[in-house]
Amino acid sequence: MMKHIFNKGKDLTKPTLLLLHGTGGNELDLLPLAGMIDDEASILSVRGNVLENGMPRFFRRLAEGVFDEEDLIFRTKELHEFLDEAAEKYDFDRDNLFAIGYSNGANIAASLLFHYQHALKGAILHHPMVPRKGMELPNLSGKSVFIAAGTNDPICSPLESKELESLLKSAYANVEIHWENRGHQLTREEVDAAAQWYRHLLTINEKKNDFGG
Repeated sequence: MMKHIFNKGKDLTKPTLLLLHGTGGNELDLLPLAGMIDDEASILSVRGNVLENGMPRFFRRLAEGVFDEEDLIFRTKELHEFLDEAAEKYDFDRDNLFAIGYSNGANIAASLLFHYQHALKGAILHHPMVPRKGMELPNLSGKSVFIAAGTNDPICSPLESKELESLLKSAYANVEIHWENRGHQLTREEVDAAAQWYRHLLTINEKKNDFGG
């Protein structure tokens, strides 16, 4: 089991928000963010199982921007299995899980999409990188992904953000990329933009359901 918090939401028809912190964070970090995105949704906030100099992470890295690929694959599987267990334990819809991740958390969320077709309904990725190069992605049609990127991000270059967008699009995901003229920090502006995108997405899906689609 992974350390986590589960808060049952007011509206159980909404997606459950899976919160995934950045390096050195924990399961409390992104709770305010979830409130800004959707204050009626259930929340599953998870702490990474790996420590780097005492700082929690979701998988190991060999250097800044260089992932330990073997550990990434193992930890992605571990998180995927934990999500199955959590859905059963807390009785939320496993097929309606929406990830919100920052930095290292965004990378493990992207890795879930890369490795497992049905892991997530969608994701809001703040400053993600491409989790693995040269792999064939599953068919991600019907999945929606929001990428928040910084034009001056020293850790995750704009090229990296564009490459991730392109890979997800070529796997048929619906992707929107939002740019801030900033570095790697998580800004209020990008959270507001993500919230707007998410609400628009829910409205579209509700309309589809009204028409039996």
